Amino acid sequence: MTTHLTVTRGEMLTPNLRRVWFHSEDLSAFAESEYTDRYVKLVFPKHGVRYPEPFDMRALRRTLPPEDLPAVRTYTALFPDVASGTMAIDFVLHGDEGVAGPWAAAAVPGDQLMANGPGGGYRPDLSADWHLLVGDESALPAITAALAELPDTAVARVVALVDSPAHEPTLPLPQNGEVTYVHRSGTDAKTPLLAAVRDMDWLPGRVHTFVHGEAHEVMHELRPHLLTERRLTREQVSLSGYWRRGRSEEGFRVWKSELARGEGTRAPGAVKRRP
Repeated sequence: MTTHLTVTRGEMLTPNLRRVWFHSEDLSAFAESEYTDRYVKLVFPKHGVRYPEPFDMRALRRTLPPEDLPAVRTYTALFPDVASGTMAIDFVLHGDEGVAGPWAAAAVPGDQLMANGPGGGYRPDLSADWHLLVGDESALPAITAALAELPDTAVARVVALVDSPAHEPTLPLPQNGEVTYVHRSGTDAKTPLLAAVRDMDWLPGRVHTFVHGEAHEVMHELRPHLLTERRLTREQVSLSGYWRRGRSEEGFRVWKSELARGEGTRAPGAVKRRP
């Protein structure tokens, strides 16, 4: 379902993370969305190209040349309130690089976007003894949403990769929650999230994990650590790559398709999704 969003305001959470708030006349698509990693496909039209209404991305792929198709980017939808028609999206800014980041950096009240979705695949299992949430900036919005759903008595451990101490956002931790920030500027580790998870104090009891971020570190480093070294079951692990270093989202989709074909199935625990 296509949802039309209008910017109402923006706020900088860190030097490179901007939260944009939206209003919609119809957020009914989110009425039955229970996942905390709920995501939408944001549609960025190509300049000078007019698209027919009602907007149908699948129909456009059949009728328009590739160079005229809108750019589509996947983002976590935060705090959707169907009654008030409000929601937010956190954008990581990389200067002029990319499509969504420059749009978000310049967004002002009244700007509009179209969003398809939502989708999702994870919600914290409240019967678990504790929760482990791991990721880089791309996963922080979904981690934020998951933490917001936990009761204050929940035990949670967060491991987050950010650029530096100045880039640490404030997270809604429960009373028994702790966050470990790993800084790119202060580590020589090739896989800093894996190193931090290996070094952490592993708590007793059944853990439910959410591990998302750069695809190579998540799928080739953290996945075997959790499933093989820690001997977690697939039901305990929500794990997927949100992006791939050196690839656009279009290239990332191709890479994931090739990976799935090579393995004969979707990666264990992976959420079909976004970046």
